Order: sequence, then structure tokens, then C-alpha cells
Amino acid sequence: MTVHGYGPLFALLSVASTAAGGFLALRLRSRLGAVMAFTGGVVLGVALFDLAPEAIEQLGSAGTPRTVGLAMGIGYLGFLVLSRLAVLHHRDAPDDAAAHRPVGGLGAAALSFHSLLDGFGIGAGFAISPEVGAFVLVAVVAHDFADGMNTVTFVLSQHQRPSRARAWLAVDAIAPEIGALIGAAVPLSGQAYALGLAAFAGVFLMIGAGELLTQAHEESSLPRLALTVVGAAFIFVVTGLVG
Repeated sequence: MTVHGYGPLFALLSVASTAAGGFLALRLRSRLGAVMAFTGGVVLGVALFDLAPEAIEQLGSAGTPRTVGLAMGIGYLGFLVLSRLAVLHHRDAPDDAAAHRPVGGLGAAALSFHSLLDGFGIGAGFAISPEVGAFVLVAVVAHDFADGMNTVTFVLSQHQRPSRARAWLAVDAIAPEIGALIGAAVPLSGQAYALGLAAFAGVFLMIGAGELLTQAHEESSLPRLALTVVGAAFIFVVTGLVG
């Protein structure tokens, strides 16, 4: 396997950023409701201000906004169906059904796969040119800190043990490096990459609005509401600075 560019080396910065965000979330797990409010806003921001616009830009004349909407819908409904099927075979009370391991694992796997795609972008970017790679690297490292927080928070929100959250954090942290190695060696069409981004925008909408924010805002709280807005605004500002 021939590796082109220095993407895998620079992707180690993404690994460190993801791990740092996850460890912070673990330290703040006693304030899980507030953390969920913030990271839920971040997840929505990534879907609306990062993934969906990038998908439209990558598709260009090869697709239409309807194509992006369809891919987002498939991602949203696909995650919804899988997460519910993961708990249907249990006979627990509805309030406990969402706390089963498959749901937490499914969400963490989706977030980790997104990190792998981030790493793929780094590897592919540096394979094209140092300038393109540097642009992608800044964008990825800027939001991977929040990605680490999101993974830990989602696992903990399903009443999982901190040890399981740490295990998924390790997966999420190493994913960008694996993705960078793949991106530096295996070419991928821009259209396929764009549709993948759109599908994950739908998945993130479901994780953010359907899981994290639903639990974070079970009780009315102005501070938590403010944290959600701040989380989304943070991604909006970051994507504006690196866009």
C-alpha cells in the first residue's frame, strides 16, 4: 500500500484533540445534563453548518439539493430505525428501553465513523497538495475536540459505565488516524464522499435532536437552553473561520 503525503502524520493532532475532548466530558459527567445540552447543540451545528453544506459543495453540478436531502433523510431514518430495533426485543419499561447497550454503541459507532471520515479527508487532502491538506486539517482538529465530548456524552447518556465510555473514546480517537491512512492510499470519488457526508448529517440530526437534546431538556432550564445555542453557534463560527 502506497501512502501519499503527510496526512497520517498530521492526523495525530486530530487524535489528540478527540481524546482531550472526551477526557473533559468524563471529568464533567456529574453534570451530564448540562454537557448533553452543549454537545447536542454541537452535533446539530456539525450537521447543519458543516456536513450538509460541504456535501452540497462537493456534489456541485453532479447532484441537486434534493439529492442531499434524500441522503440526509436516509441517514436520519436509518439511525432512528436501527436504534429502535436495538431495544425492541427487550421488555423493559419505555423509560428504560433507551438505556440498553446497543443504542449507546450504535451512536458511538456512528460518531466514530464520522471521525474516520474526518481522517480520510486529511489523508486525501495531503495526497492532493499540502495546501489542501492543511485546510482540511485545521477544520477537522477544530471540531474533533467536540467530537470526543459527543462520543463520551452519548454513551453516558444511555446510562453506560464510564469504562465503556472510555473504550468508545479510544475507538473514536484512533479513527482519524485509520481514516488518514486510508485516505492517503485509496482514492474515493467526490460524489460518493459527498453523499456519505449528507447521510451522516442526517444521522447527526437524529443523535442531536432525537437523543441528546431530548434528554438534556426534559426539565425546563434556561442555562441548558443557552448551552445548546452556544454549542451550535460554536460550530457555526468555526466553520465560518475555516471555510
